[in-house]
Formats: sequence, structure tokens, C-alpha cells
Amino acid sequence: MSQAMSQAMSQPFDLVITGGQVFTPMGLLETDVGVRGGRIAAIGALAGASAAERMAADGLTVLPGVIDTQVHFREPGAEHKEDLATGTAAAALGGVTAIFEMPNTKPLTLTEADLEEKLRRAAGRAHVDHAFFMGGSAANADRLRQLERVPGCCGVKVFMGSSTGDLLVEDDATLATILANGVRRMAVHAEDEARLKERRHLVDGGAPVTMHPEWRDAETALLATKRLVGLARKARRKVHVLHITTAEEMAFLARHKDLITVETTPQHLTLAAPECYERLGTYAQMNPPIRSERHREGLWRAIADGVVDVLGSDHAPHTRAEKDKPYPESPSGMPGVQTLVPLMLDHIAAGRLTLARFVDLMCSGPQRIYDIAGKGRIALGYDADFTIVDLKARRRIENSWIASKCGWTPFDGMTVTGWPIATIVRGHTVMRDDTLLGTPVGQPVRFADCLPA
Repeated sequence: MSQAMSQAMSQPFDLVITGGQVFTPMGLLETDVGVRGGRIAAIGALAGASAAERMAADGLTVLPGVIDTQVHFREPGAEHKEDLATGTAAAALGGVTAIFEMPNTKPLTLTEADLEEKLRRAAGRAHVDHAFFMGGSAANADRLRQLERVPGCCGVKVFMGSSTGDLLVEDDATLATILANGVRRMAVHAEDEARLKERRHLVDGGAPVTMHPEWRDAETALLATKRLVGLARKARRKVHVLHITTAEEMAFLARHKDLITVETTPQHLTLAAPECYERLGTYAQMNPPIRSERHREGLWRAIADGVVDVLGSDHAPHTRAEKDKPYPESPSGMPGVQTLVPLMLDHIAAGRLTLARFVDLMCSGPQRIYDIAGKGRIALGYDADFTIVDLKARRRIENSWIASKCGWTPFDGMTVTGWPIATIVRGHTVMRDDTLLGTPVGQPVRFADCLPA
């Protein structure tokens, strides 16, 4: 036994996980993990170790805690369709240990007071760890350098195209000012607002929802992404482009990986037009849209080629009454935080993804891009966040399983291979076998550039 292991074993552990296949920096190992004080204290043979709690993970795979860096939990202002308690409950049930929440709430998250109010609301109610984006706009552009360093802030988010909410930066001058005022990686929804307005006549007065990807076409996305990259280069600002949906964008972004990181979503990797609109109607409507099989294939190529850095769910729930409105009055968005892990495990089972790439996209990728402190890997000293999964379990996703207030998922009825069995946040087991456990323990996520001296 090494000296480090001997020292680790000298005191009782709070939790020991035994018998599982553990995804460590050395790869997938048959080993045990010991937790003390919310951190990983030992990795090795711990069968004889003293522990307050033991968890047998025989037949299961212990992964680093999954981090979902794009969710909309609607609080404050639209709690009728989601709030921080129900949204984080959905995350925990889906195997997600930390979330980053978006700023297009009511009021918008534009000031330090707005962000502190969200942190106050999350305290004692959030089941998983959390951080909040500051919205970037003309109103706060000159203060963003200070605002992005507020504890609990994961960065700045900008909407170049109109979507849910009132946060919109459509002109290059304002966007350039925002890019110049900050150093953290900035997250951007890239759709060209001028082209959206120009093409709005295609759906005005009513249209079949199959027109959604025609109105918000591939060129609308590509134009905005090219504009953004050009401005980011002039400002020398790192940018994270959210929910990329087109093959052309992926080919373009592959040439700019020195500055730009890339997200896509499980929805865009799993669904394709026109079938999803014909089957789901407005429940398949989101921004940017689900596109054709050609684009879906382009996204998978970008996954294989390493162009994509992160998967985010873009969890954006609406009630059935809202989604049942005729298009285009129906709002865009769908729930996703609870189905993120099962969907991607199913893609592993189907051979489209490796377990190592899953961890890269959903654990270490978010940590690397946003400089998260102490998360994203199973290593000594890191937060004891674990997503424990059964890679062979065959389960059926059903609306009745969804904890979000909206109560539905576009994947209702889909059978998947792979399922989250337990969610552990800083050593606290918050979900086991589809059941939430204990009281909410979520705390603000820490960032390396904001740690105390």
C-alpha cells in the first residue's frame, strides 16, 4: 500500500463506493473510491476501510459527475412551467450533478443583484450544484468585466437571434462592445436576427410547424456564426457557440478551434426533420431548429472529429397549453436535462459514441471550457461528484418519469439502453434508483479564477 493510500485509510470515510468500473484519468478501472469532506480522498482497494456509508456499484459504471452547461429553469418570472427546485430535481433524476442556468428570466439577469437573487432562491432548494449566466446587453456592456467575476456567475450569455425572452443583441457594434468587456469565455446563441425578420413572412399568419427549419434556415445560423467569429477574433475573446445545428457551421468552426469552442445538443443528434415535426408537431419546435438528416450526420461527424467540445441539453420547458398553440404562436423549447444522460448512453450502446467521448463531452469538457474548480474528473482532491450508470439497462423514457413542471418529453415512449442509477453531489447521494433522496444540497459552482487567495 502506498504512503498516500495509507494516510487516506487512517481516518474513516464518509462514503466508499465499491465494486464498480470507475472512469479515472487512467481509463476505466475496477477500483473503489473513498470520499471525505465532500472530496475524493482515495482511489484503490477499500474493501476493509471504515466508512459511514457504503455503496455497492457491482455491475455499474462510475463516471465523473455530468455537468449540463445550458438549462433554462424559468425562475424568476415563469415558475408555472419550471423553477429551480423542479429543474434541479429533474437534473438529479437524470444523473446530472451540476447545471449552468441561462439569463433570459423575468427580470433578466443583468446586474449583480439579479444574480444574487437567483443564488438566494437556489439556496436550500437546488438538488444539484449550480451557476448562473449574466446576460450581455447594451444596458450592462460596460460593467460585464466586473459582473462576470461575481461568485456563482459562470460567464456571460448573448442572444444574437430572438428566442424565448427579451434578451437580444442583434447589431455588431453592441456585440463588439460586449466582447471587448470581459476575459471569460462567452456563450452565444448565434442566429442572424436580420435574416429572421426578412424571412418571417414565410410563417406569419400561420403555417405548418414543418416550416420552422425553413424560416430559421441553415443560412440564418451560418451568417450569425461567421459574424460572431470575426468579431471575436478582433476582440481576441474566447467564445463558446451554443447548440450548433448545421453541417456548414461545423465545417467552418473546425477552422477556428484556437479561439472557439462548440456545443451541440442530444435533441439535434437524435431527432431529424421532417419526421420529428410530423410526429411531434410543435413539441419538436426549438431554436435553432431540429434540421434534416444531412445536418444530423454533419453533427455526428463533428463529434467524431473532435470539433464539438460539449453537449448541453438546452432544457427549455413550456406547458402543454403553450405548446398546443398553433404555429408560429407556439413557443420554442423542450425539456432535456433529465434525458441528457439516457439519450447519450443509448448512442453509446448503438456504437455512435464511446464512453470516453461521453465523459469528454459531458464532464471534462465543461470543466475545461469554463475553468470550473474541482469538477469534471474522478481524481484525488476533486469534488466527489459521480454519475453512476448501468450501461446495459434497457428502460423506456416516459412522461410519467419527468420531474419538470411541464410534465412531458419529446422522447416519451423511446426505449434506451443505458440508465442513470445514482447521482452523487459532493459525496451526498441525491438520487438512487429513480428516487430523490434527502434534502436539497446544491451549492454554487466554484471557478478557478474566482477562488479566494
